[in-house]
Amino acid sequence: MTDHQDELGVIGVDLDTLRAAVRDEYDLVASEPDHGFHFHTGRTLTQIVEYRDEWLAGIPETAIESFAGTGNPFSLGEIASGENVVDVGSGGGIDTLVAAKMAGPAGKAIGVDMTPAMLDRARRAAAEADFDNVEFREGYMESLPVDDGWADVVISNGVLNLAPDKPAVLREFDRVLRPGGRLQIADILVQKPVSDSAKQRIDLWTG
Repeated sequence: MTDHQDELGVIGVDLDTLRAAVRDEYDLVASEPDHGFHFHTGRTLTQIVEYRDEWLAGIPETAIESFAGTGNPFSLGEIASGENVVDVGSGGGIDTLVAAKMAGPAGKAIGVDMTPAMLDRARRAAAEADFDNVEFREGYMESLPVDDGWADVVISNGVLNLAPDKPAVLREFDRVLRPGGRLQIADILVQKPVSDSAKQRIDLWTG
């Protein structure tokens, strides 16, 4: 039994059940971005979290309209030309495409997501943008489909909070980063411990 399965056993939530619930939630964001959620989405959200207009220039609405992050990983620093980037929980692809644009033809961005509908949307957006330095791969953040030490930068936006075993995810971030690489994470923080009863509620995980 893996570490994250051990932790889930303690809080009484099955990993496959949790993943299915998260996948269902973001499948809806991918297929019906204007559906109306308890969180902001799309271009409105990019304005709230202060994405610059120049970052979004050339990024297709296919990616922007399904944006459902919690912050702005690029506020911690822009991607330099030639850097390799892994975007964990890439969703509809907005952050991966922004990273690829910043990295330029000498760099590359790989987006990793577990939701097929989001991957389909992200790949369509990449084709619309005609970016040659971007790729989207299906996978879990606890076991990223990326070679050891490949990335100069790992970014994520609102997905670490969805992982019950956060140390396992952070170990994966470290594994794919080259020595001296960096993390740029935007996410949700709480000021007090979450109760065990709250941890057992799938609907609170999926938000």
